[in-house]
Amino acid sequence: MPLAYIGLGSNLNDPVGQVRCALGVIAALPESRLAAASRLYRSPPMGPSDQPEYINAVAALETALAPRDLLHALQAIEHDFGRVRLRRWGERVIDLDVLLYDDLCLDSPELTLPHPGIGERAFVLRPLAELVPERVIPGLGPLADLLAARASDTCEPLEETA
Repeated sequence: MPLAYIGLGSNLNDPVGQVRCALGVIAALPESRLAAASRLYRSPPMGPSDQPEYINAVAALETALAPRDLLHALQAIEHDFGRVRLRRWGERVIDLDVLLYDDLCLDSPELTLPHPGIGERAFVLRPLAELVPERVIPGLGPLADLLAARASDTCEPLEETA
């Protein structure tokens, strides 16, 4: 089965609980199996600074769902959690992104793979490196190099695991 990496983030309504709950829902997706999940990480908001810190994680998901079907399933989970998009990079109950889907490169209006911001976000790179430190990101290069370029970005693991 293809292996997809999903980024999870929350900064509202018990973010730790939101991310943990979302991992459970992702694990129950049809034709899928949660292969691994990173620890939880705390990071400052990427967008407007007048919002709480984020809790982030990355999940490795073996899935027979096609990339767009996986995207739609994740968007349905966001909807079920009550996600409302009020402003770009604003606060959210849950945010679920398809980061990678095997080594697939895709550029469509609906879905871009690898995720277009993957190389610039320590809150994605650190938990992803925890799962697959030797991974090469298609079109960008070794994950270790991308992470080294973001070494000064704040993103700290929480004590507890996902």
